[in-house]
Amino acid sequence: MSRIPRLRIETLRLFSVLLLLLFAANTPAVAQTHSAGLMNFSAAGDVFACSNRDSGTVSIVSWPELKLLREIPVGHKPEGVAWLGKSRRLACCVYGDDEIVILNADTGAVESRISVFDEPYGVVSNADGTRLYATLEYPGQVVVLNPKSGEQLQQWNVGQMLRGICISGDGTRILVTEYLTAMVREISTADGSVKRTWKAASTDNLARQIVMAPGQQRAYVTHIRSRVTAAHGNGSIFPYASVIRLGGPEQGTRLRVPLDTIRGTRVTANPWDCDVAPDGRSLAVAFAGTNDLYVLKIVGDDYVELDFQSSVRCGSNPRAVRFSPDGESFLVYNALDFNVVAYDLRSGQITGTVNVTECPLDDDVLLGKQLFYTALQPMTSRAWISCSSCHPDGDADGRTWQQPEGLRSTQPLAGLAWTHPLHWSADRDEVQDFEHTIRGALMGGRGLLGGRLPDALDETITGRSKALDALAAYTNSHQVPISPHAKNGLTEAALRGRKLFMSAETGCANCHSGPFYSDSQPTAITEFAMHNVGTGNDDDTELMSPAYDTPTLLGLYRSAPYLHHGKAATLHDVLTTMNPADRHGSTSQLNTQQVNDLVEFLKSLPWEDPEKAAESAGLLRVSGRSE
Repeated sequence: MSRIPRLRIETLRLFSVLLLLLFAANTPAVAQTHSAGLMNFSAAGDVFACSNRDSGTVSIVSWPELKLLREIPVGHKPEGVAWLGKSRRLACCVYGDDEIVILNADTGAVESRISVFDEPYGVVSNADGTRLYATLEYPGQVVVLNPKSGEQLQQWNVGQMLRGICISGDGTRILVTEYLTAMVREISTADGSVKRTWKAASTDNLARQIVMAPGQQRAYVTHIRSRVTAAHGNGSIFPYASVIRLGGPEQGTRLRVPLDTIRGTRVTANPWDCDVAPDGRSLAVAFAGTNDLYVLKIVGDDYVELDFQSSVRCGSNPRAVRFSPDGESFLVYNALDFNVVAYDLRSGQITGTVNVTECPLDDDVLLGKQLFYTALQPMTSRAWISCSSCHPDGDADGRTWQQPEGLRSTQPLAGLAWTHPLHWSADRDEVQDFEHTIRGALMGGRGLLGGRLPDALDETITGRSKALDALAAYTNSHQVPISPHAKNGLTEAALRGRKLFMSAETGCANCHSGPFYSDSQPTAITEFAMHNVGTGNDDDTELMSPAYDTPTLLGLYRSAPYLHHGKAATLHDVLTTMNPADRHGSTSQLNTQQVNDLVEFLKSLPWEDPEKAAESAGLLRVSGRSE
């Protein structure tokens, strides 16, 4: 074999280098994209931040050392975090305080607090950190902020109940998700105009996060399917990932990928977050109900799109996942273990763990919350549903379900401790009675009590099961926030509406009385105050009664649809079209202005702390714990 002269080899090497340089010069760089989430890496990739909802803090952790550098108190129920460009500063949405907090990761200082209207959830920054874009779950807005001055520059009404948000690398467009419908909208950052909309199926629900792939041809959003027409819930709630096609031949379309069948018969529940690997080849999905994480292969063929690659079993209630900057690892935030665990992408082996905060919950509330969020035994046998599938974080899912007894709209749990009995039909007088649901056809779990299942209402279960008492303690712990419509007290319109509400003319306060605006109160007797307000006959499937328990009116501004059958889409409907015979208060005589005033008052509830007023009045609060 003849030897190639050294000069020729060097010439070939030089030529190859020149070709690579020429190719690189003519290949457009793929701009980095950013998505909102509970956990995010800094631009340098040497630290990440995660928010701790129960602790009210943001933790700063070094990477890859996984050392907790500092934990910064920020407020009530922090959610999304975003780094400001390439700086060491970051923003955090403090959902419960209606603020976006600017933090310094190096010093741990809270530099400023920016007030917003209500419930900021997701936040992203443009590339140079001069603009923040945040979703307000209520009233469904994107707000544009100057993080340096703290000024709110613009607000865009672009949907309803917004949560997820991501921004393109060039900063010209953002994608947002509607939480309760999983609809996705593309918005111009120049003027807030909606450029494209990806509609979802009517059954799609609970879309928290959205992430854009590096090539910006695809975006991915996780959500569930809530098929409300299935009695007993059979086959009704399953996990999905939707592929949003931003470019290519199928641009503008959406493909829904069922994740309960992507790995044979393995069922998973409650997908909470997802992330795309830096090379754009893998999608990680965290399932908060079954404590799974799937790594999916991104096929990107306009047909299959996603295929199963690998999986790991996580800790308790994983709510966030992020790939490491080099794509060799992925990190999972286990919300009820209060830690972040790192995994090697290839082997799936754990490479490190860091505790990011101390558990702030007492033992029984922690156990109750773990039970509330799990879709595993002893709560359920089929791994498809948990209590949080319909009541995430104590909120309602915006759905009306076909139950065996009739149509039932999902109610929020806030204030539940003060408004027993439970259910529209008042068929439960203590949270422990939900042992019937756990062991019944809906969930099919082993249950928490053991032995014979007592009849609801006939026997007291409190004190007979530590786990059931813990579930009750957590379920009864949800508080009602002050309405954003009453932060500065009642408006003149709301004051007029309050006068109408309290008047004998309308009679609203006859049933909706007391600090929780309900005559449903914890009591030792089983003869509860039930009322036939003329809506029972609106549902042909109703089997139990035309009389219903009085729901609290607190938090009405964000809990549509209304009435037991969910047929009132708005508060105006409750007072007008759904009350033709004046059986649900006398409202037919009210003029348009009076109806509007009454709605303004209802939207303002609560305008003061109801628990303080209830305690002053000597009302009973149920904790769920055995005494």
